[in-house]
Amino acid sequence: MKAVLALFVIYVGTFLVVIRGASQNSVQAAPQNAGAPQGQATPASIDPVKEVDIRSLMELLGARDVVQDAVANGTEQFRENLIASVPGNERGQKFVNAFVADYQKKFNPDDVTGQLVAIYDRHFTEDDIKTLLQFYGSPLGQKYAAEMPKISAEAQAANRAVSTRVAKDVLQDLRQQYPGIASRARLVKLRPGQEEQAKQQAQVQPQNQADASQP
Repeated sequence: MKAVLALFVIYVGTFLVVIRGASQNSVQAAPQNAGAPQGQATPASIDPVKEVDIRSLMELLGARDVVQDAVANGTEQFRENLIASVPGNERGQKFVNAFVADYQKKFNPDDVTGQLVAIYDRHFTEDDIKTLLQFYGSPLGQKYAAEMPKISAEAQAANRAVSTRVAKDVLQDLRQQYPGIASRARLVKLRPGQEEQAKQQAQVQPQNQADASQP
C-alpha cells in the first residue's frame, strides 16, 4: 500500500508540473523530436509494449482532457497579458484574437501526452505501470482520477486565497513604515488605464492624510 501511495504522489507531482509547464511555456519552448510525426513525440528507445500500457494509463487518467483544460486556462492568461501590453484599440484587439486563434490551432495536446509517456517511461518500470493500470481501472481508481483535478483546483484556490489575505495584511502593516512606497505598491499588475488612476489616488492620499492631521 505504501508503495502504491508513493506512486500516486509521484504521479500527481510530475503530472501537474508538466501540464502547468506546457500551458505556460508552449509558445516559447522549441518542440522536442521535431522530426517525429505529430502526437508521437516519444523516444524511439521506449519499449513498444510499455508505451502501449503507459498510453492506456494516460487514457484512464483522462490526461488529454486535463491537458486541454490547462491549455484553455493558459490561453486566457496569454490573452490577459497581451491585452495589458498592446494598444487598447480595434487593431490591438484583432492582434490578440489572431494570436489566440493561431495558438489554439497549432497547439496539439498529443504532443504533451507524448512527453508524458517519455516521463513515465523514465520514472516507472513496466511492473509499476501495470500496478497503476490495475488501480486506475478499479472503481476507486476511476474516482481518484476524476476527483484529482477538482481537488488540485480547490487546493490552488485555497492557497491563492490564503496567500492574498496574508499579502494584504503585510502590505497594510507596512503602510505606516513606508507611507510613500506602500501607497503606490500593488499586488497585481495593473493595466495602463488602471495605472494612471492608481497614481492619481496615490497623489491624493498623502494630501488627505495631511489635511486630516491638521487641527
